[in-house]
Amino acid sequence: MQLDHDQLRSLLALLAESDIQELCLEGDDFRLEVRRNLPASASVAMVQAPLQVAPTAPAAAAASAAAPSVPPPAPPAVRSDLQAITAPMVGTFYRSPAPGEPAFVEIGSRISAGQPVCILEAMKLMNELEAEISGEVVEILLENGTPVEFGQVLMRIKPG
Repeated sequence: MQLDHDQLRSLLALLAESDIQELCLEGDDFRLEVRRNLPASASVAMVQAPLQVAPTAPAAAAASAAAPSVPPPAPPAVRSDLQAITAPMVGTFYRSPAPGEPAFVEIGSRISAGQPVCILEAMKLMNELEAEISGEVVEILLENGTPVEFGQVLMRIKPG
């Protein structure tokens, strides 16, 4: 697989418009890794095979194309007394067991450890996510049917 300067620029433009946070692409004579929302030194790395001379223009263009022109907004402050329920996998977030049925939990609901709080669909499999702690649901951060990434915060719980 060959990757020229124009293809690299197009690929980076597509990635900038998507929600993809990390991409690794390998060919016979190159390896391209792009990561977003990481320290600037780790945003783009392009490694050429030892037998070839690495062109500097594509790597420089990749670094400038991948660097955001405006810094991302600061995340809202999170209360230190809250515990996060995070996604253990990539999938689609659902608040209820089936369409038309009531949600597992609402803001203000009291939950106990082991109680289902949502469903994460991955590859057409519905996986109930159970609370690991007991407490009160303070925040539900996603809408029904929203795609989620591994480790993304789904809800916040006030233990107790």
